[in-house]
Order: sequence, then structure tokens, then C-alpha cells
Amino acid sequence: MGEVVIPGYPNPRQKEFFLADARHIAYGGARGGGKSWAMRVKFVLLAMNYPGLKLLLLRRTLPELRENHLIPLMQMLYGVTKFNSEEKAFTFPNGSRLKLGYCDSEGDVYQYQGQEYDVIGLEEATHFTETQKDFLTTCNRSIRNDFKPRMYYTANPGNVGHAWFKRLFIDRDYRGSEKPEDYVFIPARVYDNEVLMKTNPEYVQTLENLPEDLRRAHLEGDWDVFSGQYFTEFSRDIHVIEPFEIPAHWKRYRTLDYGLDMLACYWVAVDTEGKAYVYKELYQSDLIITAAAEKIKQINGTDKIVCTYAPPDLWNRRQDTGKSAAEIFAASGVPFIKSKNDRVNGWYAVKEWLKPMQQQDEQTGKEITTAKLKIFSNCANLIRSLPQLQRDEKNPNDVANEPHELTHGPDALRYFCSMRQSPTKESIKKRDDFKLRTPKEEGEPDESYIYMGGYYG
Repeated sequence: MGEVVIPGYPNPRQKEFFLADARHIAYGGARGGGKSWAMRVKFVLLAMNYPGLKLLLLRRTLPELRENHLIPLMQMLYGVTKFNSEEKAFTFPNGSRLKLGYCDSEGDVYQYQGQEYDVIGLEEATHFTETQKDFLTTCNRSIRNDFKPRMYYTANPGNVGHAWFKRLFIDRDYRGSEKPEDYVFIPARVYDNEVLMKTNPEYVQTLENLPEDLRRAHLEGDWDVFSGQYFTEFSRDIHVIEPFEIPAHWKRYRTLDYGLDMLACYWVAVDTEGKAYVYKELYQSDLIITAAAEKIKQINGTDKIVCTYAPPDLWNRRQDTGKSAAEIFAASGVPFIKSKNDRVNGWYAVKEWLKPMQQQDEQTGKEITTAKLKIFSNCANLIRSLPQLQRDEKNPNDVANEPHELTHGPDALRYFCSMRQSPTKESIKKRDDFKLRTPKEEGEPDESYIYMGGYYG
């Protein structure tokens, strides 16, 4: 048998990846960070150092598998391992076995049912659905005493697995038996890849010259922007702020989306310039209407609310009681105003509120980038959901309904934005007079019939 010759040398970020030993280890973020090389070399090192280790390395499609791993591994391991072309598996002299596979369709993961692997790697993990990832996790088990099962991931922002990857490794939002200490993310950018920087500087220039949203995703590894993203305007640096005490004279509103699967309710304050601040969040499932109303009143506290916007479907009468959800909410002390429900125009309204704009800083006099809508950092689910919404494939002007869990908070925000015009730079400086709004919607409380025009209602 010959020697294994590993081309190249790990950069500092790749060394972190090699040394990490958590249950789930992810590497990447931006393009050009040397992800495939790191994954491939790590698997070879594991196979050589742990006799009898069983490893599975996956790509989503066969062509990707062949080009990114199969051919390079055949060159690296030539004369050292035995290669089974039918099974696409390398067997090392110490008994370790590295199998390569792919999961082109959703059901392809079931070919691994009943199989056991000490190590599983998902190359370009965001190309895998959450269902595929969850199933493969059940195959990652071991009875060894000298090695604990682990999974490795490499990824860029975007694609079908963006949401689950971002939740686990970026937002660190854990559920059920998931433990924070089990998940490690090692960010890498093209600037960390010294070899690529020296041999192909043109690639870096290509990334730097991409349009703003693509540049943020591919060059900077920004997980709040990706291909197919609907709200490319969203930026944590611009739209998310730390909570502050809302002045008593600012108008306050509530806006919600309700179902047994989720109640998403938000409190929005509007300042004297017409700018909006989402300052409270209620995000809870399995609440019947009366319980939901009580929860809203509990979170509301002493806040004086002008009105609460809700979608028109809550006015549909139920066959069992003959009453609508809006009537039951009102009887429980939470009256609604029926919002507009034109989805496309509603999303356009949200875009207008989120649109970055230049403004002179009052203290420094310098131009800063800001927006007409800000979100307090305690509204975690809205901040998480907004940047992950994707365009509907059949109607790119609309938001995709899947993953459905991401739509609740943004839908609630849409009802507010569709009912209140986004202020222009000129109107921010001007206060309108009181105006009447007609006709009065069925079910609206009398006190909501009169509102202040412009952005003071």
C-alpha cells in the first residue's frame, strides 16, 4: 500500500473545523471558503485514525458527488484503499470504510434505512430538506467506546435547507431534546482561503462585484439574504434595534394572525414622524380563542391600543356556534379591525416599510442608512422569519406558503403595513389633521372610527 498524499494545508478556519468534536459541526457560509476540501480531508483523517470507522459522505446529486468528491478522493487514495465502484466505497487498510452517496429525490434517504454510520457528512447541507436531514440523523449511531457519533455539514446561504440550517447553527434556536452544546458553526469566507486568494484573485473580484443581495450572501456569508429571498431589503443592522421605553404620546397598535397552529401578535408603536417600531411579540401555538384573548391582554398590560388589525377570514361565521372568531375575540375583550388581505399588495406595503433610506444623523450630521420600520430585538420570531421568506415559484410577486411556520409573524406584520401607508421623506416632516375614515367596517369599535390622518392614527 502507498501513502496518502493530502494536497494543500489547512487555513486557520479549516483547522478549527478539523479540531471540533461536537455532535454536529458545520463549516462555511460564504463561497470560496474551502468547504469541500475541508470535508473531504477531515473524513480521510478520521478513517485513518479510527480503525473500523464507518463513514457516509453525501451530496444532493450524483454529478455533484462525482466532481466534488469521488474523483478527488480516487486521486488522493490511489494505491492506499480498495475502491468498490458499484458501492462507491473506499475501504482502508485498518478496516475503516468511507461510502459516498447522494439523495437526489426526497425519498432517496430511505436507501440508508437500517444502516449505521459513526460519521455522516452533508456537503452543501442547505440542498437537503429538513426531512432528509432528520432521517439521516437516525442513521448516525455507534456502539463504539472510543468514538462518539457525529455529523459534519458544509453550507452556503439559500436553497431548500436554509431555514433548518439557520435555525440550528446561526440563530441557535433549539427545540425538544436539541442541546446548544451539540452544535458548532465555524464561519469561513473567501478571504480565509489563502490558496484561492493567491491563485485566483479574479474569483474574489467576481464576488465583490455581485449585486448587493448576492454579494452579501456569497461574499460575506450573510444568512439573512439568499437566492430567492423575498425581502432582500431586510438587514439586521438596519432594522433590528435594542428595546427602549416607548414615549407615552406615541400611538400604539396591535396586529395579529391567528390559528390553532400559531397565534402571532405584535405591538407596533408609531412615532410623531410616522415611523413604526414593532416592540412586543406574542408567538404561541395551541391557544383556543378565549385563551388567546387572555394571553394578548396579559402581554398588553397597560398599553393603550388604538386598534387591533386582523385578517378578514376571522369574520367567517362558524357552523357550530354561528359566531365568528372576531366576535368571540371581541366578547373576550379584544376587538378587531378587519385588515386588507390582498397578499401581493400587502407584501409590497411591507417592502415599502422596510426599504432602506438615507437620513442625516441628528448628533453627528453624517448620512446614515435607516428604515421607516424598526423591530425590537425581543421580537425573535419575526426577526427570524422575515429574512427567510422565499418567493412563490408560480407567482414571484407573492411569498411562498412553505415552510408554513415562517409565515405567521410576517402575515401579522403585513396586516399592519397594508392598513397604514409608509411615510415618505416629505411626509415625515409634515403632520396631517384629523380625518374621518369611512365606511366603518362591521365589528369595528366606535372609537376606531375616527383616526388621525397621515401617520398619526
